[in-house]
Amino acid sequence: MHDMHNYSFASLLRHGINKHTTWPKAWRSPPLRDSYDVVIIGAGGHGLATAYYLAKEHGLTNIAVVERGWLGGGNIARNTITIRSNYMRDESIPFYVKSVALYEAMTRELNFNTMHSKRTMIDVIQNYPMMRDRRRRQHIMDIYGSTYEQISEAEVRKRIPALTGGGPDARLPVIGGMVHTDAAVNRHDAVAWGYARAIDAMGGEIHQQTAVESLVRGADGAIEGVQTNRGLIRAKKVAVAVSGHTTTLTETAGLTLPLRTMNLTAFVSEPVKPLVDVIVNCPDAGFYFSQSDKGEMVIGGAPDMGQSFRRDIKQHVFEDTVSAMLSLFPSFKKLKLMRQWGGHLDIAKDASPIMDETDVPGLFVTAGWWGGYKAIPAGGLTLAHLVATGRPHELMEAFTLKRFRHLDYVMETGTTTAR
Repeated sequence: MHDMHNYSFASLLRHGINKHTTWPKAWRSPPLRDSYDVVIIGAGGHGLATAYYLAKEHGLTNIAVVERGWLGGGNIARNTITIRSNYMRDESIPFYVKSVALYEAMTRELNFNTMHSKRTMIDVIQNYPMMRDRRRRQHIMDIYGSTYEQISEAEVRKRIPALTGGGPDARLPVIGGMVHTDAAVNRHDAVAWGYARAIDAMGGEIHQQTAVESLVRGADGAIEGVQTNRGLIRAKKVAVAVSGHTTTLTETAGLTLPLRTMNLTAFVSEPVKPLVDVIVNCPDAGFYFSQSDKGEMVIGGAPDMGQSFRRDIKQHVFEDTVSAMLSLFPSFKKLKLMRQWGGHLDIAKDASPIMDETDVPGLFVTAGWWGGYKAIPAGGLTLAHLVATGRPHELMEAFTLKRFRHLDYVMETGTTTAR
């Protein structure tokens, strides 16, 4: 454990005098030991948040976060950084309300600027069944203090001036919208780095380039550790937080989970002058976007429907998303594509997450996050509670593996482009 450097205006001036060459390292690269109390697999958002809350809330610091690549290089860097709580189910909304609140306090709590920007999300509605669905969602969200409000077509166009398509003669005309004022965006790398330096300061360890090859069980069947490319690491508790690669690891322990991996893609345009200051979601057309602080249009669409571990984008998915976007924003046809990417999603049958201790004692999983970026802080908080106490956190009681045994599904339609 060591003191975390305090970032402030004074420290910026002090180190600026030395041309910023005297800043200490944000986190250490300590020698890898052969045993820990807890090993967390995956130095992405959920893995890092779990380690942070294990130390902060439960005083567990003999922890190793192991990552096969580099810190923050997985799905936390492969998303559209949209943070929101406009879900449908009673079990889901309180969780995401908590996550949004934790994000809003994160910069101050971690003393690291996450560039959090409370943008507001506007759902552009193009048919009456969708409007009924969103109005129903509004009434449920009101119970839990999440903001959702109906606005007219004229108000939608006033708030999104670039929305010039979807007129009365269109196949799907714009009929109104819903406004979610709690929605926000921030910097994904800042979230990862902020958690990492806080974990390091509290005594936890982060080991990059440490690939877990298999889970190791003892003679009694309980988890005993992980076999990595750097040797065996022993631990009585192991948490798997690896998104789309969950089943790849759990199968090494003889465990089958009700998940399938899919590819979700996104792409960004060249930077342009400010055009849109809100997050735009078009659920009927199947796309969403926001404009970054650098001026890029950050655009996402529907997932690739087939099971896949690919990390690039399929041409037909790209074409479908662009065609839908140009039907409502025809002026965007002038934009040049700058880059594109894909991320791995492991999706459960009811599109809700799984957080539980598995049938292998001591082995925990957090998986099934459809758009897991928004869930990072609350996901870490609740998984840390489960690992430390052995009991599900009240916000995640409905999302254990038991629901699949009893068909007690949480059928969630709160995914961004789900229809």
